[in-house]
Amino acid sequence: MTNQRGGRGSGGRSGGRGDGRGGARDRAGSNPSGRGLTVRVKTSGKRSVSSNRWLERQLNDPYVHEAKKQGYRSRAAFKLLQLDDKFNLLKPGARVVDLGAAPGGWTQVAVARVGERGHVVGIDLLAIDPIPGADLIQMDFMAEAAPDELKRRLGGPADLVLSDMAAASTGHSQTDHLRIIALADAAYDFAKDVLKPDGAFIAKVLQGGATGELLTLLKRDFAQVKHVKPPASRTDSAEIYVVATGFRGGFRG
Repeated sequence: MTNQRGGRGSGGRSGGRGDGRGGARDRAGSNPSGRGLTVRVKTSGKRSVSSNRWLERQLNDPYVHEAKKQGYRSRAAFKLLQLDDKFNLLKPGARVVDLGAAPGGWTQVAVARVGERGHVVGIDLLAIDPIPGADLIQMDFMAEAAPDELKRRLGGPADLVLSDMAAASTGHSQTDHLRIIALADAAYDFAKDVLKPDGAFIAKVLQGGATGELLTLLKRDFAQVKHVKPPASRTDSAEIYVVATGFRGGFRG
């Protein structure tokens, strides 16, 4: 969702589209193949200092270049690739839900790794260009009808629920943390209804991680809860991911 996602869309301006699925079809390719020469952007009267800085960062970001090379729609695809390399959650034949899926980088990774026997459903407020093998919904995840529509499209219990949703930054760290935790709360409220036993949940949070009631619920409902910052997450970003595995509940339909 545009107003709920800072991570995935940031590299999408430079990312290639490929054939829709894009990217690696196996466990390889989750890191850039190499760095090129540093690019310096000349100051332009038409661009602000912050715009110049953003453009220079994009031009020198190896993950942006690798995303374009491998056909991913955003550099954020590498975050999921690296998380999956570590936790091995995108298994062949798995059912996966991608919350806040635009522009589609995480969905591309999920489709490629679960294979033809798997099923991936993505949802976002923005329209997403078709991705072969994915069922995409243009709808606000926070809308009342969204959970039932996702369950209908999923057609059964999920093995993995993904949420890379993030509220637009206010510049006030405490407020931003509360807003992103609220989104993670909403994502888990949905996940606990659709996950099958031993399923998994991944959600973006900020430095400080899942806290309070959410952390208590995750520790109660999952065998293992960890906070991870994948290498593809920019060092100056406060984002980290909570990864919960071994769901102890059961599909409620």
